[in-house]
Amino acid sequence: MSDKRNIDLKQIGQRIRAARIERGMSQEDLAFESSVAVANISDIELGKKDFRISTFIRIIEVLKISADEILRADVPSVNALYQKDLSYLFADCKPEEMENIIQLITNIKKTWRTNN
Repeated sequence: MSDKRNIDLKQIGQRIRAARIERGMSQEDLAFESSVAVANISDIELGKKDFRISTFIRIIEVLKISADEILRADVPSVNALYQKDLSYLFADCKPEEMENIIQLITNIKKTWRTNN
C-alpha cells in the first residue's frame, strides 16, 4: 500500500470513529448493528484494514451519515454542513460566549496545524 492510501484509510477511520462517538455508540454497538466483527470495526477506525464497500455501506447506514462526510470531508457541500452545525451551536450563545468559543477554536486550530 502507498503512503497516500494509508493516510486516506486512517482519515476515513477517524471520521467513522468520530461519527460513532457522536452518536453515543460503542464499537460493540456499531459492530452488532452493522453485522461487522468488533475487531474489524477497531481496525477500520484505526485505518489498519481495507474493507469492502458493502461493509462501508452497512456502517454508514447504522451511523445515519452520508458517505461524503466520511470519504470526502473537504467537499464544499460537506463543509457547508459543518458550517451549519457551527451556526446551530452558536444560535443560543451570548456574545461573550461566542467570543470565548471562537478563541478556543482558534487555539485548537493553531495547535492542530502545528502538530500535524
